[in-house]
Amino acid sequence: MLYEAYEMQRSLLAGASAMAELGSEWMAHPANPFARTQLGSMMASGLDVFAHASAPHGKPEFGLPVTHIDGKEVAVVEKIEERKPFGQLIHFTRPDAPKDQPKLLIVAPMSGHYATLLRGTVERLLPGHDIWITDWRDARLVPLKAGEFHLDDYVDYLISWLEHIGPNTHVLAVCQPAVPAFAAACLMSAHKNPARPKTLSMMGGPIDTREAPTEVNTVATQRPFSWFEQNVIATVPFYYPGGGRKVYPGFLQLTGFMAMNWGNHLVSHWQMFRHLIDGDQESADATKAFYDEYRSVCDMTAEFYLETIDTVFQRHALPEGKMMHRGEKVDPAAISDVALLAIEGGRDDISGVGQTKAALKITPNLPDADKEYLLAKKVGHYGIFNGRRWRTEIAPVLEAFIQKHNA
Repeated sequence: MLYEAYEMQRSLLAGASAMAELGSEWMAHPANPFARTQLGSMMASGLDVFAHASAPHGKPEFGLPVTHIDGKEVAVVEKIEERKPFGQLIHFTRPDAPKDQPKLLIVAPMSGHYATLLRGTVERLLPGHDIWITDWRDARLVPLKAGEFHLDDYVDYLISWLEHIGPNTHVLAVCQPAVPAFAAACLMSAHKNPARPKTLSMMGGPIDTREAPTEVNTVATQRPFSWFEQNVIATVPFYYPGGGRKVYPGFLQLTGFMAMNWGNHLVSHWQMFRHLIDGDQESADATKAFYDEYRSVCDMTAEFYLETIDTVFQRHALPEGKMMHRGEKVDPAAISDVALLAIEGGRDDISGVGQTKAALKITPNLPDADKEYLLAKKVGHYGIFNGRRWRTEIAPVLEAFIQKHNA
């Protein structure tokens, strides 16, 4: 009933949002004499904020038709290179780009948001790299006949896509995929797979959540595994293609994230309201754009979510040397020639400081010269891969690391 209750609420809010938008437009219309009053402006702005906050959100687009290389505008074509039931591999091709640029696979998180959450990441790296990205599918849209999707499948997808792209590919794992990407690097290294990553950069990833545990980590460890099975797993309603599938709904993930910083979100919407009253449409639109992306959520399969809770957050299987993949041990000691970069935010309230850096400690056979670490002291979780500090402070370090090991 959880999913059905949410759908009913969403439908009601969608109607209220449409009415509020009409009301806002009328209150601000030049033909309405009330629009020129202070009260009219406040009512129009308030209705606008409510309309935006309650509107339904679908899957956003990357919307990156061009990039700039050496001061020249270069066309970008978004191409789906390979499709699988639970995800696809997107390639941002640029016909006029230099042919010798490093190949970079960006692994987007399967954590309730779409890959477009990394739009700013892609945009910043496009000029200097041949960019590929994982685009995970909303589990509620995957028919039951496609089967299940486990943590093992996630690792298999990454290995398959690296083999598709070919040798000398660099990998950037943002947040949650740090663990499966690291596992893929371990397995490919153990098998001497020629398509194993040239480098693996991990940003705010939960390699070892025992280091500086955050509220997210505490919630995952203080409750028994059975609690998650019984309280956060829902069944997709029949009117979706994936009807009957067990999922961890995206709306629950979003609710949890919003609750963690409820005060900040209220302040953001109050500021949006003030910007609208003051006629600062550009600042209001910037806040709207952020929340359009932030509130666009998707479901993940129950089996993948529950295995992640068990493997990553409760048993700490990877740093303990106990993680398995289809009966084979995931051995960090197998990594000897995949250079590692760990990037963390000093204000990250999702992955605490030290959790990603742990990857550098558990790889004894990788030379120290191939390990690098960056702590962005004034950056939170989202700011690691998006925003001004990402563009000016973090991306240059990542680019230099890739270039250093690209030969």
